[in-house]
Amino acid sequence: MNITFLLNGETVELADVDPTATLLDWLREDRGLTGTKEGCSEGDCGACTVMVTDTDGAKALNSCILFLPQLHGKAVRTVEGASGPNNEPHPVQQAMVDLHGSQCGFCTPGFVMSMVASHANGATDHDTQLAGNLCRCTGYAPIIRAAEAAEAQPVPVWVKDEPVATSAAPTMLPGSSDELAALYANHPDATLVAGATDVGLWVTKQLRDLTPVIFLNRCEDLKKVTITEDEIRFGAMVDMNRMGEALADMHPSYAEMIRRYSSVQIRHAATVGGNIANGSPIGDNPPALIALGATLHLRHGDERRSIPLENFFIDYGKQDRGPGEFLEAVSFPRQPDRLKCYKLSKRFDQDISAVCGCFNITITEGTVTDARIAFGGMAGIPKRASNVEAALIGQPWTPQTIQAALPAFGTDYAPLTDMRASATYRLETAKAMLERYFLEDQGEVTNVLEVSV
Repeated sequence: MNITFLLNGETVELADVDPTATLLDWLREDRGLTGTKEGCSEGDCGACTVMVTDTDGAKALNSCILFLPQLHGKAVRTVEGASGPNNEPHPVQQAMVDLHGSQCGFCTPGFVMSMVASHANGATDHDTQLAGNLCRCTGYAPIIRAAEAAEAQPVPVWVKDEPVATSAAPTMLPGSSDELAALYANHPDATLVAGATDVGLWVTKQLRDLTPVIFLNRCEDLKKVTITEDEIRFGAMVDMNRMGEALADMHPSYAEMIRRYSSVQIRHAATVGGNIANGSPIGDNPPALIALGATLHLRHGDERRSIPLENFFIDYGKQDRGPGEFLEAVSFPRQPDRLKCYKLSKRFDQDISAVCGCFNITITEGTVTDARIAFGGMAGIPKRASNVEAALIGQPWTPQTIQAALPAFGTDYAPLTDMRASATYRLETAKAMLERYFLEDQGEVTNVLEVSV
């Protein structure tokens, strides 16, 4: 595979690229650009952060799980390219020096590149922008002060990259869903790579051989968000940051869960289609989408079919998707916002769920007239709480009804005990989430981050 991209302002042309070679390894081993550090090799620590610019603008991404073919036609900036042509520092670099934002320095290049990207985009929610960068010696206060100090400074002209013009894309980089459909039908054994936030770990942690590989990042028609009076539809390649932005006004609880989904770097890469297609029992999107009554749209060649999302998950590691078939989009009806999403994890931000419960309950004149409740982390697949729903529907919306419905959780779920939580804990917290939903609906304050005496 031959690819072309910009690196710190200079054109790079690579021939016969290993499709699962990571940008981090290539930078350090082939280019000697060792400012970009290897920490966790799974997109968790942010030490490997670089800025990538494409037609959607500049983004901070984790280079440790970014495969080289994903860069075709894009522009990359490493920490070596953050300073100007005459070694003049970027405003965030100068602020880090002035405000003592670095000690050992291992994490500093990643912090700087996250700040360079957010500075380019005018983002000032620094706690969120830097949530994916970990520091163990400096402390975050001087780093945040440096980010704030650089806010008013202009974006240096040298970091204003544009995507590079390329000739026809390599075969395994289809440019549309039509090209993908034909290619995947002919190579049904191929591994599809969307954002590589999960698949990347198959390479860096499990050392798996994924070939052949088809990259989806150039399928622009799969990145569309379509909102009508009746429906909301997300293409499979919509990244999680865009999804969160689209949902912020319509379903703010869902959008806030997406903010906790992971770091900015991961959300720039991770896609709604990838999160569904990998079939994880602890993926955070499926419970919310199931509670909203979502439909999954699949394609094989020229044939398309649509199924309720909850029917896609058959058993652990098994989904209703045939060879050569891929996810094209997910959609759900426009509706009044009755959705609440509760994510329980050991860390509040940037952690995998132990339990994720999503509730969408309709009340008409004091009676439960509809209920869609779904959980992740409670079974081998994302699963509806059908018996709990049945215990609620037709009953008055009262504390007595809630208490009467709680035993049904033990009928719907038989969770496992693992490193994240015990089976008993999972079951009890699921019950507590229903009680929380009721209390919030009654106007009670249930913010778990606030402590009162």
